[in-house]
Amino acid sequence: MPGRKVILANNEIYHIFNRGIASMPTFSNHKDYRRAIDAIFYYQNKTVPLRYAKFLKLPLNERSKLLEELRVKMNWWVEIICYCLMPNHFHLLLKQIENNGISKFVGNFANSYTRYFNTKQDRKGPIYEGKFKSVRIETEEQLLHVQRYIHLNPYSGYLIKRPEDLEKFSYSSFPEYVDKDKTGFCSKDLILSNFKNIGLFKEFVYNQADYQKKLVEIKHLLF
Repeated sequence: MPGRKVILANNEIYHIFNRGIASMPTFSNHKDYRRAIDAIFYYQNKTVPLRYAKFLKLPLNERSKLLEELRVKMNWWVEIICYCLMPNHFHLLLKQIENNGISKFVGNFANSYTRYFNTKQDRKGPIYEGKFKSVRIETEEQLLHVQRYIHLNPYSGYLIKRPEDLEKFSYSSFPEYVDKDKTGFCSKDLILSNFKNIGLFKEFVYNQADYQKKLVEIKHLLF
């Protein structure tokens, strides 16, 4: 099997994405999305004491205590800058902290969600198209444009009608960025430090919305 072309190095930022086999939907309802988002937070941490499926079987007070301990320790494989889950694919913008951190984190998350999905669907085998794809972020400008592309996915993918509805789209980090979700886990400063206020950040994202949707429409016509 050929090795990964993009070297994943510590303290570098990468756009990570993958999709379901043959574009198979992997998220079909709120429970699926919520399971995935919770697993993303859980497996960001290096020192989880047990698999997420077993963690869910703990009494509520024990789960709450463990999650708080993980939040305080911040012993992470990666920093999660932003994310978006779509019906048949996902996007993550990650900064690697530890050696092999991105591969460990994405592998743990994908394996956990695959077990959940296969149990639910009574199927076996992988649900994602091989190795995840990765693009290294080389400039500040690229970082800002990639996070905008990720956050606009629900609009360009016709899951919402207006760009402003991103603020209520619960399956991406955008509500966290605009202070509509106080329970998030993203490292937002790398992005928001480029804007004087949240209003300017929203304006930056929204002003590319229709252009991105048009590009997606053209892509569907050509391929």
